[in-house]
Amino acid sequence: MTAALPTTAACAPPPLILPRGLFPSSCGRWAPPLSSPREASAFGWSQLRRRWKGEKGRAGFLPSMARPPILSVALPSDTGRVLSIQSHTVQGYVGNKSAVFPLQLLGFDVDPINSVQFSNHTGYPTFRGQVLNGTQLWDLIEGLEENDLLHYTHLLTGYIGSVSFLETVLQAVEKLRSVNPDLVYVCDPVLGDEGKLYVPQELISVYKQKVVPVASMLTPNQFEVELLTGLRINSEQDGLTACNTLHSAGPQKVVITSALIEGKLLLIGSHKKTKEQPPEQFKIEIPKIPAYFTGTGDLTTALLLGWSNKYPDNLETAAELAVSSLQALLKRTVEDYKRAGFDPSTSSLEIRLIQSQDEIRSPAVTCKAVKYS
Repeated sequence: MTAALPTTAACAPPPLILPRGLFPSSCGRWAPPLSSPREASAFGWSQLRRRWKGEKGRAGFLPSMARPPILSVALPSDTGRVLSIQSHTVQGYVGNKSAVFPLQLLGFDVDPINSVQFSNHTGYPTFRGQVLNGTQLWDLIEGLEENDLLHYTHLLTGYIGSVSFLETVLQAVEKLRSVNPDLVYVCDPVLGDEGKLYVPQELISVYKQKVVPVASMLTPNQFEVELLTGLRINSEQDGLTACNTLHSAGPQKVVITSALIEGKLLLIGSHKKTKEQPPEQFKIEIPKIPAYFTGTGDLTTALLLGWSNKYPDNLETAAELAVSSLQALLKRTVEDYKRAGFDPSTSSLEIRLIQSQDEIRSPAVTCKAVKYS
């Protein structure tokens, strides 16, 4: 609840809304030592608080309140706490809308920052909304830091549309690792797909030179891994070579989430556990579903983060669970649209995320990994 300062004038200004727990003096609690409701309304909460703090001994003094406990310290998650910086849509499931709920189902506390906030994804005829810039992102990071709230086990990033924003994300990585040197940074380098760029060309070099070296796990698709390595992926060996190239730049875990090779849709995973050992590499053949979906890349990366946290030394098991979960969700999505009388092959489909929570939480493994020797 909130309580408003009492007004006496017939045409008094709008009441000042006080935080929970503060009531007007008529309720027998504290009232601000201001001369009139007009002064109270003009003052604003931050100035009221400063005045109250300086008014010890006077009627209306607000006693000092203990600061709220830092949840991530006082009651740390058994699984982890993720800061997720991605896009957001009011309706539909892409970006944070596709990633936050699955991670919560897998036991994580998730704090989202929306790099954009749109009415819907850009596959619709029109969309409207706002884009967060680097200064605004840093303002949020500083707000968390001022209150000692930068205690995160994971950072997850997805779509980022400008160099300035991406540079600020890099500053955030440094800041978060100053608090937790073991922070796991899972980066989905959203650059494009099927030969088409989604972002300005200049972002590619920033990802290659600055982001890849600080990432713990990288989850590009086939087109994106080609952009990041300069290698064409025409065979499975090309995919493994590209993973090795990325390992040499920084990340221990690389997952090419989708690669169409010789008519087969594959996930190719690679985990370099130590500098001395060669990486453990595997593939998973992904069943093709004759439909186009939005938000699946964001969901895949979230699932890989979630399951690789549970199986930190077994990326292939984490990938099996992630792919199997995604496949079950996509099959449900297609079946639901068919039952509603729609042809799933005629347009992009919003995924049935909420309806598939059992498949997210406890997937049956239907897609098995095959190790490369």
